[in-house]
Amino acid sequence: MVSQIKVQPSGHSFDVEEHETILEAALRQGIGLPYGCRNGACGACRGKVVSGEVRTDGYAESALSEQDRVQGYTLFCCAHAEGDVTIEANELSSAGQVQIKTLPCRVESIEKMHDVAVLRLKLPVSERLQFLAGQYIDILLKDGNKRSFSIANAPHDDAHIELHIRHQPGGNFSGYVFNQMKEREIMRFKGPLGSFFLREDSDAPIILLASGTGFAPIKGMVEHALHHGSKRPMTLYWGARTLPDLYMHALAERWQAEHPDVFRYVPVLSEAQEEDQWSGRCGFVHQAVLDDFADLSGYQVYACGAPVMVEAAHRAFIAERGLPEDAFFSDAFFLAKDMQSK
Repeated sequence: MVSQIKVQPSGHSFDVEEHETILEAALRQGIGLPYGCRNGACGACRGKVVSGEVRTDGYAESALSEQDRVQGYTLFCCAHAEGDVTIEANELSSAGQVQIKTLPCRVESIEKMHDVAVLRLKLPVSERLQFLAGQYIDILLKDGNKRSFSIANAPHDDAHIELHIRHQPGGNFSGYVFNQMKEREIMRFKGPLGSFFLREDSDAPIILLASGTGFAPIKGMVEHALHHGSKRPMTLYWGARTLPDLYMHALAERWQAEHPDVFRYVPVLSEAQEEDQWSGRCGFVHQAVLDDFADLSGYQVYACGAPVMVEAAHRAFIAERGLPEDAFFSDAFFLAKDMQSK
């Protein structure tokens, strides 16, 4: 059975097959619905069902609350249409125009920085991956599983793909990367994916909020903006436990030194050690933003990293500092254990 989906307020429509989710059908037909994880964990594809019925399967409790469901919201990555449906969603036309590819790549280099491996993947000579600053790819494993990682380089530097992979205790793939992976290995990936990318249709000043390897897509955004000579003020708040966890601290400092008129860097440590000899900001990284800004109503915020950080920032920035709901863009990093099937 084929159903028709109508999108408000754009007026676009598309067909969805019985076996497809609404998001899968939208992406297949070039409709740029926002999304992130595509498995019900992050909530980025949350939208409202205006009319019609959908069945929503397999998502995390934190991504869609009972109150959301009562108010008619669903996650389009998990929603199957039961007949014709009208939905309300903000389309991302630029993301919808980017072609998603499955490509081979070769491991060009593995650079270990503290507990993070910086992988640079070389694409075939005849291929380039068009992507938006901040998007991610899925590494396709031989056992049929996949691992998602943000693209850490900017779109103009598209001869390779840079990934930042933290060594997770007990993590099969990260353990392989740190202990067994060799240069020149061949892998396959699918991408670009995700609706976490730098919006360039605004001149609003930007706050970039990262924890841990959430720095990776932020790095791509900053390098893209600086490459194109953007005059939008950018302030990066990068939070970590100890100084070595800020694994590209010197790079962020260099951005600030070379572009003082448009870029400011605020590192924040939550568990600074004596050997760090740290005299900078301490505590939670989102609290540093709250301490510095009384009014965020004219800003855009891009937040990436631990879900608890992203969720705390989202709540506080909107409720306490007047940030518009549609000016907060995020990508929370979930592990498989964080998923709870419904």
